Amino acid sequence: MMTVYGLFMVSGLAVGSLYALGGIGLVILRRSTGFLNFSYGAIAAFSAMTAWQISQWGAPVPVAWIGAVLTGFVLSVTFGYALAPRLSHREPAIKAVATLGYLLILLGLMGLLWDHSLRRLDLPTDRIAVMVLGVRVTVTRLIVLGLAISAVIAMIVYLDRTRTGLNMRALADNRGHAALLGVPILRVETIAWGISGAMAGLTGVFFGSLVRLDPTVITFMVIPALAAAICGRLTSLPMTLIGGLFIGVVESMLALFPTLSAYRTMAPYIIAGLIILWMQRGNKLTFATGD
Repeated sequence: MMTVYGLFMVSGLAVGSLYALGGIGLVILRRSTGFLNFSYGAIAAFSAMTAWQISQWGAPVPVAWIGAVLTGFVLSVTFGYALAPRLSHREPAIKAVATLGYLLILLGLMGLLWDHSLRRLDLPTDRIAVMVLGVRVTVTRLIVLGLAISAVIAMIVYLDRTRTGLNMRALADNRGHAALLGVPILRVETIAWGISGAMAGLTGVFFGSLVRLDPTVITFMVIPALAAAICGRLTSLPMTLIGGLFIGVVESMLALFPTLSAYRTMAPYIIAGLIILWMQRGNKLTFATGD
């Protein structure tokens, strides 16, 4: 029985790592540009389908991976460079709706390029496994967990130690003041969109391998990724990582209980809601009195 729990725990950590990677990409972009990018999942899905297509053409696996990362980078930068600057002074809700429109465009384009046939994205690391605490774990799952942890560390160092990272933090604090200080806003924001898009491309490849290679399924991966980002208050990368891992484990473990398994998809919403309530625990409800 412990082995069964271990298997589901490992599976949950792997999927949770993908949620965390998605959340990290969302947080980086939100902190740097003010955009909550609902099209993140669609970018990941398009990248995964591109990787599959490249592999079908007989290209080596590393080429397919590079193609996915580049696709995510290009799709994200296209929006960030062409449309985002025109919305920079609009309300957050307007920005979010604009990215939702981009999601629909990408979904429609994927529907034109690829039919709904069942596909599989196989990675060489899927066939290599090691034993961890008596549980057989594929190297792909270990890589995903390692990537999530490495992404958090790398981005914290990048934001704290590099000039571009400091410029991103300045933009997050006050865009107008950053412009007055000479921060090249368009270039810095384009870099942020590029980093987020590259992470989306990589996330899409692993999601297509570990979960399911389906444009719609991968597109709506943005929902648990957003829940993970909310766990980090859309600012904290370490808490986003923890939130993503926790959501993935809870989703996986619920499958062991027949009466609860039907509610697995609700886990991200419930966890994010509980986190929001916990964060607001010190606030008191006040009413306008006219004073």
